[in-house]
Amino acid sequence: MSWRNPRDTSVRARSVTTRIPGVLLAGGLARRMGGGDKPMRTIAGRTILDRVITRLAPQCDGLILNANGDPARFAAFGLPVIADGVADFPGPLAGILAALDWMAANRPEVALVLSAAADCPFLPRDLASRLHQALIDENAQLAVAASGGQSHPVIGLWSVALRDELRHALVVEDIRKIDRWTARYKLATVSWPTEPLDPFFNANTVDDIAEADRLAALDAAPKA
Repeated sequence: MSWRNPRDTSVRARSVTTRIPGVLLAGGLARRMGGGDKPMRTIAGRTILDRVITRLAPQCDGLILNANGDPARFAAFGLPVIADGVADFPGPLAGILAALDWMAANRPEVALVLSAAADCPFLPRDLASRLHQALIDENAQLAVAASGGQSHPVIGLWSVALRDELRHALVVEDIRKIDRWTARYKLATVSWPTEPLDPFFNANTVDDIAEADRLAALDAAPKA
């Protein structure tokens, strides 16, 4: 598989769909749920993680899972599990960096990585293609998703070439907010509609799980 320079805006680049690998970010501490793995919570009979994989696997050239602790608890999903390389749970930027490092070591042909929160069960089925097209169209370095006037910086497209700059920001500058880091680069933002449901709904609390059960029924309803 060939990987294009994301700055190549030629007609040929626009006409080819690039399959991009993805990382599912599950390294959080889930404090608002009393700890544990949020992606392993069940919605309408299926784990959130299973739903996320189902949404992203057809869009991506392979998936990896970013999670800390014993990787064996995710063995049933058959994905490579990578831990943060930066200590003290510095947040999702550490998971993104771990994914970029893993790709550089294991798949050196990869130029871009799609990230998604592993607690977002209703991700759009055109996530990878729209983010990638925006990256090309806007001659951007990074791309993130948005909905309802709100940016979702955990869900984005990242350049492996920026991994050393990200490491410096995390380790030396102690930058932990994604927005602070992405502000340094040309950023494309792609928005999705929030009806009939917000595709970036995420389950942060026990109440969110109950709401997710309701939304799962909407998501499964036949489209008009």
